[in-house]
Amino acid sequence: MAHRGSILLVDDEEKILKTLSRALRDAGHEVVDTTSARQAQRLLNARTFDLLVVDNLMPEMSGLDLIRELVAGTPEGERPQILMMTAHATVESAIEAMKLGALDYLQKPFEIDELLVVVRRALDHQRLRTEYRYLVSERDEQFDHYGIIGRSRGIQDVIARAEMVASTKSTVLITGETGTGKELVARVIHDRSAQRDMPLIKVNCAAIPETLLESELFGHVRGAFTGATSNKKGKFALADGGTIFLDEIGTMTPTLQAKLLRVLQEREIEPLGSERIETIDVRVIAATNRDLRQMVADQKFQEDLFYRLNVIPIEIPPLRDRREDIPALVEHFVRKHAQRTGRHVEKIDDAVLTGLQQYDWPGNVRELENTIERAVVLSQGSIISPKAVSVLGAATPQATGLPSLKLRQNIEWVERETIRRALEGAGGVKKDAAELMGISQRALSYYLAKYRLD
Repeated sequence: MAHRGSILLVDDEEKILKTLSRALRDAGHEVVDTTSARQAQRLLNARTFDLLVVDNLMPEMSGLDLIRELVAGTPEGERPQILMMTAHATVESAIEAMKLGALDYLQKPFEIDELLVVVRRALDHQRLRTEYRYLVSERDEQFDHYGIIGRSRGIQDVIARAEMVASTKSTVLITGETGTGKELVARVIHDRSAQRDMPLIKVNCAAIPETLLESELFGHVRGAFTGATSNKKGKFALADGGTIFLDEIGTMTPTLQAKLLRVLQEREIEPLGSERIETIDVRVIAATNRDLRQMVADQKFQEDLFYRLNVIPIEIPPLRDRREDIPALVEHFVRKHAQRTGRHVEKIDDAVLTGLQQYDWPGNVRELENTIERAVVLSQGSIISPKAVSVLGAATPQATGLPSLKLRQNIEWVERETIRRALEGAGGVKKDAAELMGISQRALSYYLAKYRLD
């Protein structure tokens, strides 16, 4: 399909302007036209265009002068592509326009078809230039846009593999502990794929009751079960042409595992209660914090399904295995939450940062972000001090007066004391204690085992 774009068309001859403008609009382009070079200047300052098509000889100023001013005042990556029209096409004026950065020129009189071909080529150039700048800026920002930050070998391998698989439609299995950023990696893969304009549909298999998950995934027809008062599209149908992200795939029941295997093999779905088979074109990305190989060995996960999902495995390392990324993550989260909360917090105390790098982060990047968010909110000045930071995010009334994180033993004392106080405050109920500390029950179990607490 031809690339559509926004075009600024400038020609002092009203009749020519309207004819060309209509032809470009009919071809699907967005066109702003003007007979005034001065008005064109104002428009170029006020908004962005993909392409400037400008006549050379005009009363107020020449097309060459307009091009010269545009080039002088706008960096190459931020200005439109340029096409020049002239009825007096001396080689000199055409060469001058090209030297200034014009992509091509058209000599009047020309056919409309000739204009459309040159315009399409110019817009293709612009799209490629924009995509290149986007890719470069994404790499330069260490994937800040997605929240995948770090220069450690482990995280760079994850990013490289995500970029590599994005250009294919292969099924991907992302593994890693809770809070490592499995959904972010899925989003990178989708956003870098040819299907990025199509939907990315997320399904948390653990959060939906077993009785409803099949209907959620495959849809149902009216009357399929009690309460099915209308037809419902499933997540697979909604993701058609795009990507479906199945999180916590390890919690899926054997019955649903068998149905999912059929979808992956046949690329077909059958809504509940329907006799109609629907063909789908969907990329599947699955994620789990469980050991699926062990589950296969224990006969809790279907072996065929595991191999269908594990076409491209991506394992995200836990934060404790890439501690060198913690300073960059901390800086990112301080900036993010300072902007979000309107606090004038600029950095974190060096001694605190040292402590944060020594801590094991069982809740991984998510736990680190929660901790920094609370620190930003509790911070009294522009620098986050030890007083504002409590590991485990335990900024609760019970946790005030915790010592600083300057020494390893202090961190371990903080961990033990925070857990003890949280359990006390929750009356010994582990689920409530975990909520009080802002961590998962799995993370709490890790600490209880680490310090032999009960």
